[in-house]
Amino acid sequence: MPLMTYREALRGTLREELHRDESVFLIGEEIGTFEGSYKITAGLLDEFGPKRVRDTPISEEGFVGAAIGAAMLGLRPVVEIMTINFSLIALDQIVNHAAKIYGMFGGQTSVPMVIRTPGGGGQQLGATHSQNIELYYAFVPGLKVVAPSTPADARALLLAAIRDDDPVLFLENLALYNAKGEVPDDLAPAEIGKAAVTRPGTDITLIGYSRMAAVAADAAARLAEEGISAEVIDLRSLRPLDRDTLVNSVRRTGCAVVAEDDWLTYGIGAEIAASISDGAFDYLDAPVRRVAAAEVPLPYAKPLEQAALPSTESLLTAARETLAAVGRRR
Repeated sequence: MPLMTYREALRGTLREELHRDESVFLIGEEIGTFEGSYKITAGLLDEFGPKRVRDTPISEEGFVGAAIGAAMLGLRPVVEIMTINFSLIALDQIVNHAAKIYGMFGGQTSVPMVIRTPGGGGQQLGATHSQNIELYYAFVPGLKVVAPSTPADARALLLAAIRDDDPVLFLENLALYNAKGEVPDDLAPAEIGKAAVTRPGTDITLIGYSRMAAVAADAAARLAEEGISAEVIDLRSLRPLDRDTLVNSVRRTGCAVVAEDDWLTYGIGAEIAASISDGAFDYLDAPVRRVAAAEVPLPYAKPLEQAALPSTESLLTAARETLAAVGRRR
């Protein structure tokens, strides 16, 4: 299987979908001549021309609204918002229009569009450019929200998102763009709303998405060296959320730790903990632990930024304390 970066998997998938379906087009700031802030669209303007790869003014509300209109008329726009922080400027278009048109029109028209946008801290971009605000969108019925953690999932979920008839928010973490992994040539579109058990285990369940799924995998490998069998679940999709996979795992292991890059209060982890409580309460040997970012605007200074972000070490600490509390750690 070819080995490629997360960035290369995204670019290759966009190129293939542009070839496959003439209704697909790309739209966003500096995605053409400049080839995108993170070079995801490198070379695509030269290959497909300005009709299929459309540079826009710096107006998120404007070009997201234009994409919604194009989708309603039968096209399949893939919008690139330079960073999820800038999606707040288009919040009305995304939440009050893209998410609601199908329901408000009684199913007479759909909005088959994708909004690709990176986020996450650790890059010293300052508090207003380093947020993980996916909860804002995962909260909204009518939107689908996916967050791949590997190059293979980036490809499979992007294929699924472009071909889906609903609006899909496609989350990319900046820290993952250079991550490498095997990507099969014949990889099929993923099932949106289906989590993946990336490492089976029996002692504890570690749950994450996007960057934190990779952190959970690293923590599980470290725990294995201590004789602890940790099961790892990569959520992959935040809306719809695969509650069944979460519940079934915790029913086997009896313990869970949830890791997320956003803030703890009202976070994705709170929803996961509540879902586990609803479906596996009688199987829990300990309360569900949550690991998240410090509840501060993310500092610019590198040592402070790293201290504020969840890490393998913070996840290991939570897992070890949970296991010690139930007598499973030597």
